[in-house]
Amino acid sequence: MKMLSASLTLFCDPFVTSIATFSATNPAIPRDLRPIRYDHDQRWMWIRRRKTPFSWTRNGTAVVSVSASASSISTNQMTRDSSRLNVYQEVAKSARERFTQEISFQSKDKDISLAKALLYIAAEDEAFLAFNKEMDARSLLNERRTASVPVKEEEWDSVEKMLLAGKNITEWLCELDNIAREVEAELVSRDIGCHLVEVLDAINVVLFESRGFKRSPVVVDSKYSYLHTVLSTGCGSAILLSIIYIEVCRRLNLTIVGSRVGEDFLIWPQMGNLEELFKVTSGHSLFAIVNGRCVEDPRSKASDLTSNSLLGLEIATKRDIIGISLANLIRLHWKRASRSSHGLMLTSPLRHVHNAHKKHEMSQNLNVPLLRQRDLRLAIMASERLLVLHPHNWALRRDHGMMLYYNREYGEAVQELSICMAFAPEEEAQVLEPFVEKLHLLRLESTWKSMEHAGHVKVP
Repeated sequence: MKMLSASLTLFCDPFVTSIATFSATNPAIPRDLRPIRYDHDQRWMWIRRRKTPFSWTRNGTAVVSVSASASSISTNQMTRDSSRLNVYQEVAKSARERFTQEISFQSKDKDISLAKALLYIAAEDEAFLAFNKEMDARSLLNERRTASVPVKEEEWDSVEKMLLAGKNITEWLCELDNIAREVEAELVSRDIGCHLVEVLDAINVVLFESRGFKRSPVVVDSKYSYLHTVLSTGCGSAILLSIIYIEVCRRLNLTIVGSRVGEDFLIWPQMGNLEELFKVTSGHSLFAIVNGRCVEDPRSKASDLTSNSLLGLEIATKRDIIGISLANLIRLHWKRASRSSHGLMLTSPLRHVHNAHKKHEMSQNLNVPLLRQRDLRLAIMASERLLVLHPHNWALRRDHGMMLYYNREYGEAVQELSICMAFAPEEEAQVLEPFVEKLHLLRLESTWKSMEHAGHVKVP
């Protein structure tokens, strides 16, 4: 847990911001599903001007052609579009609820399904992306009156029916069942018993030879940190492949445990004689085959492990494993969000304001860098889930508050950072205090400007 929180202090994160006027006209749309971009003043003009419904072509894709002669849209079309947006919102909300139920502290850790939890994470993120793609299409229609815009009509209307890389959640769970059956068939073909070493070897053959799964040494694309993508492409992060290994073994009635070792997450079967894992056959030990090249890399802490040192490692719970996966998502989404501000750290503004406060030279405004809002919001969503897992971790809450600050959600940032100050060590609270005071002022200023813009306050 300490290692997880320590790794998150290096993260810099944020997510999708919605436009104030859209919020006013659409109060039912939650913050996580507000649009990234669309025309501020004429966001619904295309709806009022278009007379005919979408023409359906190109494999279920609606091609919208807007011209000067197309001047209004039917009430049925407007209702259908609004309904589609509502579906995306409901699916995202349902996926978050299912995730929360799956990892609930009312459940025993052994009863948690890693696969289900990660698929619910993917479903929520995909619903969010679908919502914003729809809003982007509407924006383009406003900006380019003569454009032909393909609008993908999704066929799902619930989290159970939602397709992730062509399959729904139940079908992806069945895919793990199929892998387990392939392992059983491999054992039958060898005409051997169910000795643990032979079973592990059969799993390795199916996963890494028959199915061709491979670990990506450096994951830079967040899609390879989603379970359905790894299952469909065979390529993914080490933690995701470890999760697949754990889930397949669970279906074979084998208990696999794991632990964080340095930057690596290592797994092994729960067994009495661990020395068998380190016996070298055909140039590699089973422990190395299961965990990849990191075990044999002399630069890795994992290369120093023995059967005795393995006994001294702290076993990760399933909640810890999900937390590591979420932490990876935060890191990757933040890296993409802050691409234009290379090297930007999540906690950089804290030190800047703290040092300026001591010198009595605090500037009037905090300069919030421009970040990619979609990726920032995805990072915030991952952080929200991580706080569900570890609600009392002050460092995670501080990081979440900083993401909200980068997303210019000053009120929410003040709330999270204030809670963090109550639990943080004294020296950390002293660093946070001047920053939170500054955020109070920013919140008041943004509220005042909003009231001016809405005409609620008249300035002479």
